Amino acid sequence: MKQTALTDLNLLTRRPLFSGRVWTALAVAVALLALLPLLNLAFPPGHALHVSSYAVALLGKFMCYAMAALALDLVWGYAGILSLGHGLFFALGGYAHGMYLMRAIGHDGVYQSNLPDFMVFLDWKTYPWYWSFTEHFWYAMLLVVLVPGVLAFVFGYFAFRSRIKGVYFSIITQALTFAAMLLFFRNDTGFGGNNGFTDFKRILGFDITAPGTRATLYWITLGALAGALVLARLVTQSKLGRVLTAVRDAESRLRFIGYDPLGFKLFVWTLSAVLCGIAGALYVPQVGIINPSEMSTETSIEMVIWVATGGRGTLIGPIIGAGAVNGLKTWFTSVLPEYWLYALGLIFVLVTLFLPTGIVGLARRVAARFQENKA
Repeated sequence: MKQTALTDLNLLTRRPLFSGRVWTALAVAVALLALLPLLNLAFPPGHALHVSSYAVALLGKFMCYAMAALALDLVWGYAGILSLGHGLFFALGGYAHGMYLMRAIGHDGVYQSNLPDFMVFLDWKTYPWYWSFTEHFWYAMLLVVLVPGVLAFVFGYFAFRSRIKGVYFSIITQALTFAAMLLFFRNDTGFGGNNGFTDFKRILGFDITAPGTRATLYWITLGALAGALVLARLVTQSKLGRVLTAVRDAESRLRFIGYDPLGFKLFVWTLSAVLCGIAGALYVPQVGIINPSEMSTETSIEMVIWVATGGRGTLIGPIIGAGAVNGLKTWFTSVLPEYWLYALGLIFVLVTLFLPTGIVGLARRVAARFQENKA
């Protein structure tokens, strides 16, 4: 009786989402990152405390990548589903937002037409039907969630129901992404062909290049990343998260004890796609362009490398990995751009061989060793 009571008490007791030290570290990190746009707005160029607009936009882009890496870690790190097609969901979210931004240009384009310049150049007379209502911001934001979410749900339902997994699932996601890229490269699809969408002017009536607008977009991205991290932690700390871990480690045994993994896998797969789409939507106004290259297989593989470098199955690791790899990419492509892909491949090989648990795993081992020596 006593043992049963203790068991019930343990079931009712919830583990904290983060420890107090982790909450403090996250709060400090968010506060420091939030401070950077203020330094850009408050101090003129040349001042010692001034942060350039380029740096603000670059960090905003890195945070979008970090959110995409976090989304991928949910399915790969916790459910064992390796996707090589998350670049598709990222790009679809970007295109959905980009449609609104193109409509917001109005008559300020080169041809001073209601239609985007690329449609005028291709002699289009009206918008295609799927551009309907995209002049409304709320509708575009709905598309940002629905388009990647519905595609992921439909694709995932048939794939998971057919019990496709492992390398076969990875290859199919890569093929889907590549097919979508080829489709969006076509001029007759109404998405700008290989040039995509660019030359945005305003968002919600505000000049998209104004420092205040860029700062606001940066803060929204930071808030979205922090919110996505908390949401992902809630999922992985719940009973659902424990089932997902069981799917990753022993799916056949999970079926044997009476669980059907289909619903669990489909939920986390769709959630991951939606988070990736939101990251893409935040990426577009800060970078100023979206084109089919974001759907390339290289982009999706880079996301995998971000997660592996930071630490698969840790949530915070992919955020660190995305920042570290993209920071290195920014420096490397300015010095030796033609060798970046070789360097990226080398990073993946070295991480796989010598750092299988990523940067976070290494930090944990160092901390444990320090505690042992201290004791």
